[in-house]
Amino acid sequence: MSEQTITLGGGCFWCTEAVFDRVRGITDVESGYANGDLPAPTYEQICTGTTGHAEVVKLTFAPAVIGVREILEIFFATHDPTTLNRQGNDVGTQYRSGIYYSDPAHRQVAEELLRQIGQDQLFGAPVVTELEPLRSYWPAEAYHQDYFANHPNQGYCAFVVGPKVEKFRKTFAHHLKPDA
Repeated sequence: MSEQTITLGGGCFWCTEAVFDRVRGITDVESGYANGDLPAPTYEQICTGTTGHAEVVKLTFAPAVIGVREILEIFFATHDPTTLNRQGNDVGTQYRSGIYYSDPAHRQVAEELLRQIGQDQLFGAPVVTELEPLRSYWPAEAYHQDYFANHPNQGYCAFVVGPKVEKFRKTFAHHLKPDA
């Protein structure tokens, strides 16, 4: 089967990108902006919180290696899906938790997982992750791509991104790329 894509918003895209760059079966991770009203937005415009966009990563993956459910399990384990328009100190609608699909089968997997998470009360609070079709997507500026890889010692990366990557490594070692 050929490669597929799914787009996820887990707060700051630097964190989400850094985690999924290390996942076996993920062949490409691109930071971008999804489902807003402004075409070709800039980071500065997104930061106003008025464009409707979410900071996201577009994941390209090999379904023979990793499935959508496994991707979503990693997604839910590496961000807080219970805080509306916020991840830690990052506050605003652009930091919302979201799953943006182009394939109806991906929507079905996400709905089943969200239902199970709710029944199991996995997070101790209601999950506010939105599940919507991908209506628009724009790649983020070049300096946002591979940000953690290029700036591991920058303050935000060292104190926020790094711990999320480490949590992924410990929790999902079986999904870790050999060189990650």
